[in-house]
Amino acid sequence: QVQLVESGGGLVQTGDSLRLSCVASGRTFSIYDMAWFRQAPGKEREFVAAIRRSGGSTYYADSVKGRFTISSDNAFNTVYLQMNSLKAEDTAVYYCAARTTASPRYDYWGQGTQVTVSS
Repeated sequence: QVQLVESGGGLVQTGDSLRLSCVASGRTFSIYDMAWFRQAPGKEREFVAAIRRSGGSTYYADSVKGRFTISSDNAFNTVYLQMNSLKAEDTAVYYCAARTTASPRYDYWGQGTQVTVSS
C-alpha cells in the first residue's frame, strides 16, 4: 500500500504562483510514476501532470504546459507541482496520484488540496 498526502493549496490571485507537495509513504519502492490531477466544481477530474520514476520523464496537459512544472526529490518520495501564472480556470481541488505499473489506472490517491485563484 502507498499513502499520499498533499499540501500547499490556498487562495491566490491571478498571476500568482503556488507550489503543491505530495508526500508518499508505505511501499514507495513500488511506485512507477506519480501524477497530479484536478477537479473543478461541476467538472470531471482531469490530468494535469505526471513524472516517471525511471528517467524522470514528465508529461503535461496542454492547458498547463509552460506554466506548471512537476518534479520530485531524489528518493521519489515527494512530488511537487510548481504552478506559475495562475489563472481563474486553474481553480480546483488538486489530487496527487500514484501507480505501480504502466497501466492507465492510478492505484493510489491523496485526499486533495484546494487551489483557488481569484481574478
